[in-house]
Amino acid sequence: MQVCVRELRREEIPLLREFLYLSIFVPEGQPPLPREILDTPEFQVYVRNFGKEPHDCALVAEAEGQVVGAAWARIMEDYGHLDEHTPSLAIALLPSCRGQGWGEQLLQSLLELLQARGESGVSLSVQRENRRAVNLYRKLGFAVAVDKGEEYVMRKELR
Repeated sequence: MQVCVRELRREEIPLLREFLYLSIFVPEGQPPLPREILDTPEFQVYVRNFGKEPHDCALVAEAEGQVVGAAWARIMEDYGHLDEHTPSLAIALLPSCRGQGWGEQLLQSLLELLQARGESGVSLSVQRENRRAVNLYRKLGFAVAVDKGEEYVMRKELR
């Protein structure tokens, strides 16, 4: 199965809420967090009024006509916030689509888009225990900017 990466369509913006939920790292053996967590201010910053701010951008991965992943960035005071000039990103794939290189393809495409838009860098937050994600981010040039103990805030220079 092939995946294509394309821009998120306006009518697909509600999908970001689902992919935000899928982006929440749950350690092995732990139950998933309740979906109501998405209604908290800490999570609402990722999706509220998405597409209405100049730095908002999003891509999706599509396979066989179905959106199977999303990566998006915006300037927000989220877990990965560094400053008011650096967009933070979020990324997730459907669980059945992980481990096939699609996340790397999706993230690389978002990084290229951000660079083409003139962004100087991008940040994200990742749980230290989420080794698979940490390794992917390092592979793509992210470095730890802030070590918060259980999580890292990582940054990638784009210029």
